[in-house]
Amino acid sequence: MQRALTFVEHVESQHLQPIEWAMPKKPSRKASATLMLMLSDLHLDEVVEPAEVDGLNAYNRAIARIRLERWCANVVKLSRHYLAGMKYDGCVVMLGGDIFSGDIHEELQQTNEDTMLSSFLYWCEHIASALDLIAGEFKHVHVAGVAGNHGRTTRKPRMKMRARTNFDWLLCKQLERFFKDDKRFTFNIPEGTDAIVQVYDSTHLLSHGDQVSGGGGIGGIYPPIMRMRARKAQRFLATGQTFDTLWIGHWHQYMPSPSLVVNGSMKGIDEYAYVNNFGFEQPQQAFAIVAPNKGITLHAPIFCDDRKKEGW
Repeated sequence: MQRALTFVEHVESQHLQPIEWAMPKKPSRKASATLMLMLSDLHLDEVVEPAEVDGLNAYNRAIARIRLERWCANVVKLSRHYLAGMKYDGCVVMLGGDIFSGDIHEELQQTNEDTMLSSFLYWCEHIASALDLIAGEFKHVHVAGVAGNHGRTTRKPRMKMRARTNFDWLLCKQLERFFKDDKRFTFNIPEGTDAIVQVYDSTHLLSHGDQVSGGGGIGGIYPPIMRMRARKAQRFLATGQTFDTLWIGHWHQYMPSPSLVVNGSMKGIDEYAYVNNFGFEQPQQAFAIVAPNKGITLHAPIFCDDRKKEGW
């Protein structure tokens, strides 16, 4: 018994030293990374009446401007203040389609804020201003853009000349022309449905996401989207290529993962979603950080709405 007490006294008298590798070290340099920002499903100039969606949302041109400005501000806030200590090599902005409400449906023609051509002229300047702000903050911006389904100029979806008959594609080409002499910008605006983005040693595939049908079962939208991802991966493998992460919009549900990112919507819930009893989600857009040799290391939503400022 005395021997045990002596041992305890000896242990208590010792000063434990922390393990060296577990101690936080002051970094010798800031960690490098690239921002991945998705901007899709804005449905600009669509009008959502609060009375028709039980007061859950409102949307029009003025509100869309507030949300676009808030998106810019929150991108900077999250990357600079919440994630202090990062050295950003640049930023990738993925324009994922359905930027405009479009006029492919009769009810949209009747209720949109303006005609499609007028909407295009109005919003080109505002999207360009948003990109210029992002470039001013992060110096280097790579813009990848694909067409959605709402911006098309035809009643039915097309397979041939799918991009060239879409206002989303025209917007991307107009932005490319606007920034052609600005060395901060590079662009990738494909003629097809998919755009490849290489960031360090990871490959990202951007597509709108309307090539999927279904999603009404117990598994929701995940099973049909994963089938589409598998088919795209198989097609790429057949040509000796591959990708790590698929980025899509269209579904208005923010779902991040290492291999798949589904973007939210800046518009928020509308009459179509309300009548069909789809789930409610705050207006938000996808944000991620990609690091060398690690791929995506962080996902976060960029919240876009400010009900008090929007005044509804």
